[in-house]
Amino acid sequence: MNSTSTFPSVLRELLRTHQAFLAYAASHVCTLDLTLPQYDIIITLGDSNGMTFKKLGEKTLITKGTLTGVIGRLEDKGLVQRVASETDGRSQIVKLTAAGEDVYQRSFPEHLSFINRIFDDYSPEDIVNLEDSLKRLHKTVTALRNNESGMPSDETDQ
Repeated sequence: MNSTSTFPSVLRELLRTHQAFLAYAASHVCTLDLTLPQYDIIITLGDSNGMTFKKLGEKTLITKGTLTGVIGRLEDKGLVQRVASETDGRSQIVKLTAAGEDVYQRSFPEHLSFINRIFDDYSPEDIVNLEDSLKRLHKTVTALRNNESGMPSDETDQ
């Protein structure tokens, strides 16, 4: 396959799909008076006992530099709180407040239903094929990134 002819069209479609998905998801999240990064934190913390900043950064799509600001804005809204870690005095745990837990419980099932509409016209086989293709692409990109940086392959990064 000629990589110079494949690269622009495949990359363009991948990026267009990513942007369209984020805009679609944001259209629901904005009805909650939240941004996508804020909602990402709420659904990540939902049904948990809280997480360190490091763990939240690993489990969300939020960059480390942005995470503190997002948490601060959620604190201002009364949806999360920071508490000292019982096991490590240097770290803090971010937890949902009662109001944050209420937002999570009320909105998450509805949000999943909203997102699942994307796949209404897909057969189960289509979904499996799409997931397999995306996993293959992710594995390839991760392996190449790790080879370029000299980092070992991280099997948990899938």
